[in-house]
Amino acid sequence: MVRHEQVAIRPLGQPGDLGWVVMAHGEVYAAEFGWDTSFEALVARIVADYATEHDPAREAAWIAEQAGRRVGCVFCVAADTTTAQLRILLVHPDARGHRLGARLTDGCIEFARAAGYERLRLWTNDPLVAARGIYLAAGFTLVEQEPHTSFGVDLVGQVYELDLRPGASPGSADVPTS
Repeated sequence: MVRHEQVAIRPLGQPGDLGWVVMAHGEVYAAEFGWDTSFEALVARIVADYATEHDPAREAAWIAEQAGRRVGCVFCVAADTTTAQLRILLVHPDARGHRLGARLTDGCIEFARAAGYERLRLWTNDPLVAARGIYLAAGFTLVEQEPHTSFGVDLVGQVYELDLRPGASPGSADVPTS
């Protein structure tokens, strides 16, 4: 168990970071939700795309460390020219309860806003209750949801958006739903 030592959030880029993101997602989601390796494969594709194609001016990723051990991550990637996408937020169970998920999400929001995006979008699934609480507290609004079967289980996929434009009030996403 990780104790209450200070958590440092740093840019992704040290040897082992990419592999840890994939491994941690695979292990945590299998243990907590019974998801199969197709989820780990999805995370591996997201990580590989980021590692080989990201634009450092418009995309970033962070690793959280506590006592020298990786305990969290989040990625901010371009969905299109005006929309960023928050991807693969994770806080390891040993490090939960210290607002680390909120800190990672806030950093992603700040980066997306500074990079000039108008909105930040994310896709999640209904069993991820703690993550949903973080997104709602940060001002994201649910704009779409749809049942699907993925990762070996029945889920409800959810899309949330946050308007990043100056003067926008929290939860004021005005993008039409599909």
